[in-house]
Amino acid sequence: MSADLVGSIPANIPNTMSIDFYTKDTKKVRSYAGYAHVDSTEHPNAENHLFYWFFESQTCNPNVAVSDQQELISRTPLLIWLNGGPGASSLLGLFLENGPLSIGLDAAGTVSADPDSWNQEAHVVFWDQPIGTGYSYSDAGEYVRDEQTLARMFREALEKFFAAHPEYAKCPLYVCGESYAGKYVPAIALEIDAHNRADPDGAHIDLRGVSVGNGWIRPELSLRVLIDYAYTTGFLGLAQQESLYRSYAVYQAALAAGEFAKATELGNKLVAAVLAFGGNFDFYDVRRWGDLSMGALRAYLNSADVKQALHVPTEVTWQFADNEGPVADALVLDNMVDCSGLYAEILDKGYKTLLYTGNFDTACGFRSTEEILDDLMRRRGEPAYRQWHDAPRRIWMQAQGNPKGFVRRHGNLTQVGIPDSGHQVPAFQPRIAREMLYNWLFDRPFPGYEPHPVG
Repeated sequence: MSADLVGSIPANIPNTMSIDFYTKDTKKVRSYAGYAHVDSTEHPNAENHLFYWFFESQTCNPNVAVSDQQELISRTPLLIWLNGGPGASSLLGLFLENGPLSIGLDAAGTVSADPDSWNQEAHVVFWDQPIGTGYSYSDAGEYVRDEQTLARMFREALEKFFAAHPEYAKCPLYVCGESYAGKYVPAIALEIDAHNRADPDGAHIDLRGVSVGNGWIRPELSLRVLIDYAYTTGFLGLAQQESLYRSYAVYQAALAAGEFAKATELGNKLVAAVLAFGGNFDFYDVRRWGDLSMGALRAYLNSADVKQALHVPTEVTWQFADNEGPVADALVLDNMVDCSGLYAEILDKGYKTLLYTGNFDTACGFRSTEEILDDLMRRRGEPAYRQWHDAPRRIWMQAQGNPKGFVRRHGNLTQVGIPDSGHQVPAFQPRIAREMLYNWLFDRPFPGYEPHPVG
């Protein structure tokens, strides 16, 4: 039995109840949690430790030996999920967005099974990265300062995971995430692609595609859109908008001069000013006055019993931050860099790509994604641009009721807009988000119709 097997976890902070995954008498799902240990890039004889929590697909039978269903296991997609921040643990995604577990808002932090989990038809592994995020840590206090180092470290960690679990090594792999993972995801995917090409006889990782929700991809555009969206929705007056435009011009000048640390500082101040003018509405959902509540998640994940169940050293503190703290500070030169060109590379290499957005997000919303894709396709020249620009925008319908989303597909690119959702689409629209993901993953249709203008 694997040393990183998760048998059961506490079902609340006091550990008065438990949820059994894979015990002698209960075999519901194979789940593994622990660390991939990667050599430090800065300090000899030190290691970095990236935490993962894996859940096998519910299509596989935990009561049947792996060897007796290896073909099923190997053909099942394996999804990597990454939250952003920088500094946001992917366990937030697990418990609040798309994982098989959810945590209640009660003081005891009651944990229960989530029926809308993404592991119903796919293997899913949640990674805390870069180092310093969540349970991941460095022996030498090292932090990642650029996407290249981050991607290389993650690829090495993934190889360590597959070496420990070769039964999943041949699964079609999809790198997925949201928010600042709009930078992580393409960097990691291209690192895997480059390594596969450089060592064709080595351990090949079967990368198939990437998926990003509300991605922080071209910050310069997202910040301009933020000002416009806040004005359009009534959170800014005209004079305030004009004042913010002047601040935005100063930010742009720093960006154009390659002063990325200064641009990050000015960009963060610009966000703070917009929110202050608007009475501090929720940056991630313009309809709200506060972000999604973590509830008792921090206390739960820092409890000794939970750490023991997940093979985390007692002395490790679960860390969570959103664009602040040492993880974000280390990436100060990366924060405002435009990474949209990486998506062009991914598309050119033939990988399936899904970009989706919740329409009430002001941080990394629909308009940013729409204009980024339009520009990417324009750079590819005619007729590629015209084919994408004129591709039908299908209204994806409920069997009865209102639209689930708005879908545009051409070649290996799919774009989906999700109404009635903020930044964290799987939290706001869990069933629609999972159906969207599976439709894209398994090439299923998005039933609906193509609208035609009236008159």
